[in-house]
Amino acid sequence: MDSETADIIKKGFDAIVSEIDAGKAKADELSEEVKKNRAQLLSAMGKTAAPLAAKMGVNLLIRAKTGANGDMYDQVYSDEKMFILGKTDPMPYRPDDMTKKVDTQFCALSEKGVFSEVMYTNTGFMTDSYIREISAEEAFDLYGFDIMFMLYKAFEQYLKRSDDLVSSLEKTLAYVFKDEETQ
Repeated sequence: MDSETADIIKKGFDAIVSEIDAGKAKADELSEEVKKNRAQLLSAMGKTAAPLAAKMGVNLLIRAKTGANGDMYDQVYSDEKMFILGKTDPMPYRPDDMTKKVDTQFCALSEKGVFSEVMYTNTGFMTDSYIREISAEEAFDLYGFDIMFMLYKAFEQYLKRSDDLVSSLEKTLAYVFKDEETQ
C-alpha cells in the first residue's frame, strides 16, 4: 500500500473516530439533561400513565384484621386504583404515628397521576397503612430510576394488550363477516 492510500485510510479512520467522540459527547450531554430534568420527566410520565392506572392498576389494601389462622377479614381497600412502582427499605416508624413500625414501604401512582408513598404496619392481628402524597422529585430521591422503568413497562404492557385486542377483534370481525357472506 502506498503512502497516499495509507494517508486517505488514516484520515477516514480519524474522521470516524471524531464522529464517534462527538456522538458520545452529545449522548453524555443529553444523558445529563435527562438526569437534571428527571422529576419533570417522571411527572409527565405519571400524568400520561394515570388513565392506565385506572384500567390496569390495583386497589390497595388500606387495613384488615388477621384471624387466628392468618386469613384477613374486614378488609378495606382504596377507592382509587394504583400502580405499584417501587419498594424501598422501610422507615423505622410512620410519620402519622411514631409508635407504629413500618414493615413495608412502596411508591405508587394513582389513577389521578399522583405519586404516593404507602407504608404498611402489621401488628399480627391488624394490618393498616399510611399513605402520603409525594412529589416526583421525592419519588426519585427515595426510589430511584426503577419507578420510571416500571412506568415504561406499564406503557409497554398496555400497548401489547391494545395490539392483542385489536388483532382479536379483527379476526372476530373477519370470521363473522365471512360467515355472513357464505350464508
